[in-house]
Amino acid sequence: MSQRWTPESWRGKPAQQMPDYPDRNALAAVETQLASFPPLVFAGEARSLKKALARVANGEAFLLQGGDCAESFAEHGANNIRDFFRVFLQMAVVLTYSGGSPVVKVGRIAGQFAKPRSSPTEKRDGQELPSYRGDIVNGIEFTPEARVPDPRRQIEAYRQSAATLNLLRAFAHGGYANLASVHQWMLGFVKDSPQSRRYMELADRISEALDFMRACGLDLESHPELRATDLYTSHEALLLGFEEAMTRIDSTSGDWYDTSGHMLWIGDRTRQPDHAHVEFCRGIKNPIGLKCGPSLKADELLRLIDILNPDNEPGRLTLIGRFGSEKVGEFLPALVRATKREGRKVVWSCDPMHGNTITSANGYKTRPFDRILSEVRDFFAVHTAEGSYAGGVHLEMTGQNVTECTGGARAITDADLNDRYHTFCDPRLNAEQSIELAFLVAELLKKERAAHAKPLPAAAGL
Repeated sequence: MSQRWTPESWRGKPAQQMPDYPDRNALAAVETQLASFPPLVFAGEARSLKKALARVANGEAFLLQGGDCAESFAEHGANNIRDFFRVFLQMAVVLTYSGGSPVVKVGRIAGQFAKPRSSPTEKRDGQELPSYRGDIVNGIEFTPEARVPDPRRQIEAYRQSAATLNLLRAFAHGGYANLASVHQWMLGFVKDSPQSRRYMELADRISEALDFMRACGLDLESHPELRATDLYTSHEALLLGFEEAMTRIDSTSGDWYDTSGHMLWIGDRTRQPDHAHVEFCRGIKNPIGLKCGPSLKADELLRLIDILNPDNEPGRLTLIGRFGSEKVGEFLPALVRATKREGRKVVWSCDPMHGNTITSANGYKTRPFDRILSEVRDFFAVHTAEGSYAGGVHLEMTGQNVTECTGGARAITDADLNDRYHTFCDPRLNAEQSIELAFLVAELLKKERAAHAKPLPAAAGL
């Protein structure tokens, strides 16, 4: 590992999952243009997120990270962004109120346009074409023209990310997130669901608590934490030319920050210690995520932690386990044990989506809700057994009324998948399933807090 880091030092390393652009001059021109654009996020915001994640690492808060598997140009619109924000707020308030924990909210949004693929090509009806790698790279249409990587798509991804961030900031700080509106966050298609009653009962209790505070003479308008919220953005740092172009020196600290998002993560397919993605991420000061799958050994993980977080800074590194419901109990304990033994200050988060993808009988890629729940439960159980903190969840979800994951309170079946299967890539939890999962996690959080609770000091004798 080279000691000297620059935003372009990754270019001297092997790079996995990177598209092969046929027009290198056009690519260089786009990257030069991007480097002249304003930042999407600011260094101070990334530092605020790191500070919040340090609380998660210490067991004083919980990380809720979620959003689309891959954002699409076609589905970009105010209603979709609003509906995602509403569901995310509902999940956060369930975790905060029922789980008794502050929640750090990080969306997979405003930049999650690139996707790694298990194969560089795809076959249909005897025709083989390059795989779809996300709208920032190529088109989803199965034609030779659409599948050619086009660097100009990076400009569109930047513009859509900027527009999405603008709306999210307005929602988060413009009154939409006011706790007094907790009843209004319920999406219409969820109102007749089994989760509606549980959520409305919780919302009623929150409203009663706010009324009590007013009756006691408290001026709730003077407490901005009740009227606004902080929502951070994140995406996989996969397209390194784009990330390099968005990396700038912070004028206040002199440090390098990737201004494409508050938090960036390294995927399970691109976490080789001596390769390009780890090289790039080690030098930026943003909070970093690292996906951890069944193939990762404890000594390899410790080496990656030393590279990505050499100062052992709390909040800098989030380890995102994606094992699958049948493997989490086998592979996670050794990793947790190693980080705890070596005193590594990390956040442990659970991605119960990627290890639980199957193909249904009718050919749809799906994720059974019971397997997702099982992995989350086992994730908490492992941390309880190891005396560690289950710090968060990392979900692929949407505010849309889709049928992509089977199971849940409405018991979506394989036969239901073709009703509203809209994903461009991987199956997502719909709003109802997301809220149902939030209630389960809240129950697990309460148990974890009780397990870690320190006994009260003995009363002094008379």
